[in-house]
Amino acid sequence: MVGFKNRYMVLEIFLDPNKDLMVDDPVIVTQFNVSKAIKDSILVNFGECGLASSLGSFQVKYVNPITKLCMVRTSREDYQKVWCAITMVSSIGNCPALFNLLDLSGSIKACRKATLSCEEAKFEQYKLAKGGQVTDELNRQMQNFLERIKVLEH
Repeated sequence: MVGFKNRYMVLEIFLDPNKDLMVDDPVIVTQFNVSKAIKDSILVNFGECGLASSLGSFQVKYVNPITKLCMVRTSREDYQKVWCAITMVSSIGNCPALFNLLDLSGSIKACRKATLSCEEAKFEQYKLAKGGQVTDELNRQMQNFLERIKVLEH
């Protein structure tokens, strides 16, 4: 018996790319917000039939509002449609947004590994942008996000 084949995408979210990096983001990136933006894009670009066919396995598995990384699962048959819709997302909520695909893999294990390495690099970049003024609370939150990645399953 053959298992259900999925594709996993690690995505980087850029909120309002025209603004200064030191200002707090106007929208909090959550699984619900990201999922809604992608589903809305699928509906606009592929219609109700395209949305219905891709919803079977579509799931936003992980979102980190600090580093703006997320992990999306979709079926192997529909991943190109979902990827196309992701590139056409223009906003999350009322905030202009862009997505950048960092990794595409066929297993959750490979996706976790890519996400962990991207998270560490992005957090170091975040600390440099803040001028090294990172609180202990933020470090704890980041550690919690890294632990959540390690326990992700199908």
